[in-house]
Amino acid sequence: MINLVNEKNPMPEQKPDVRNKNFLEVAEGYTEDMAVREALRCLQCRKHPCTSGCPVSVRIPEFVSKIAEGEFEEAYQIIKTTNSLPAVCGRVCPQENQCEGKCVRGVKGEPVGIGRLERFAADWHAANFGDEEIEPAQSNGHKVAVIGAGPAGLSCAGDLVNKGYEVTVFESLHKTGGVLVYGIPEFRLPKAIVAAEVKALEAKGVKFVTDAVVGRSVTVDELMEDGFESVFIGTGAGLPSFMKIPGENLLGVCSANEYLSRINLMKAYLPEYDTPIMHGNKIAVVGGGNVAMDAARCAKRMGAEDVYIIYRRSAEEIPARAEEIHHAVEEGIDFRYLTNPVQVVGDENGYVTGIECVKMELGEPDASGRRRPIEIKDSNFILEVDTVIMSIGTKLNKLILETTENLEANDRGGIGVDGKAATNRPGIFAGGDAVTGAATVIKAMGAGKVAAAGIDEFLSK
Repeated sequence: MINLVNEKNPMPEQKPDVRNKNFLEVAEGYTEDMAVREALRCLQCRKHPCTSGCPVSVRIPEFVSKIAEGEFEEAYQIIKTTNSLPAVCGRVCPQENQCEGKCVRGVKGEPVGIGRLERFAADWHAANFGDEEIEPAQSNGHKVAVIGAGPAGLSCAGDLVNKGYEVTVFESLHKTGGVLVYGIPEFRLPKAIVAAEVKALEAKGVKFVTDAVVGRSVTVDELMEDGFESVFIGTGAGLPSFMKIPGENLLGVCSANEYLSRINLMKAYLPEYDTPIMHGNKIAVVGGGNVAMDAARCAKRMGAEDVYIIYRRSAEEIPARAEEIHHAVEEGIDFRYLTNPVQVVGDENGYVTGIECVKMELGEPDASGRRRPIEIKDSNFILEVDTVIMSIGTKLNKLILETTENLEANDRGGIGVDGKAATNRPGIFAGGDAVTGAATVIKAMGAGKVAAAGIDEFLSK
């Protein structure tokens, strides 16, 4: 039986005026009845367009059908055949631009809540089978090194260990998870979920080495000399960008990377952690992506009275997920569209007192297809703030490119690879943000899967 309701079953959530004061998860998840009702909305299309929209090719109609039948564990096992991090992806993937964006149900009404159902299946499994003992994978005798314990590295490691490879993951930070632990806030992705996924990989036999900066403590070439037959580079794109406007060196200006790392990785939101962090009362976040939404929503939870999002284009062009913008507005974030900073203003002691901005208007589309923002002459004004968080994107770290002999870059400045994630150096593979620049979690995971298949093919020969 198909449920012909045109709208998704609503996701239970904390109320906005409650959640903007805590770091508990905003979305509380479907109940079993909600999940079945939502799954029954699926039309079970013959051509499965939703699957073609998924970077890791989750067998969407199959797992949704199992949920509709009340076979929740079977649904989870279907997802796991292609997606090693379903509890993560169900929470942070931009489904509206991927699987749900191709859902036929969305032609007349809202698409099936595929992400919500994926999360439900993963959470149901964790609650009912999460304590089951995981059998270590049988070794095939080949050793592979994975650099970076973020989405790309974890995905690659998971696929390789399942094929029998002895995998060691080298992570520069003291915790594994990459952007999943230092970037995405607890209220969107509880860190216990990431820790559970890492624990499962360890149970299968993956080894993790933290505080290991490859390119400093050891090079890629030295890893291969030490017995690793192949190396996957999944180091991400974590260097912050700044606008290079006057006043960016004032006290009270920081990058979103630093701000979120102090909150998420170093637990600055918990009173028992003595983590140094700026506690502003009036905060401007410059940028319009998901990271900007995360920083603004964190700032509100850290006690700021006024939090502004400053974005140079209009609401139609803003790149953040619609759900994140909706949540931010509900939580009291003040959006200042068609506004662009020209300098940060400070006092005689070097502290931020405001941010000078100009009003913008939209002109003709640029190379990205979005209308180009044009400054309106003599429209300058000062917004009084005591903290400025820059969230205008990230850059690639060139450390591995600079320390790996003859490793070639691509035209974006990332590591150059072919369609199988292979670099110009035999045995060295790369994927995720280290290749493309900043992208989504699921695309990084897809790149990790492609690399795992490439490594398997390379070593099988």
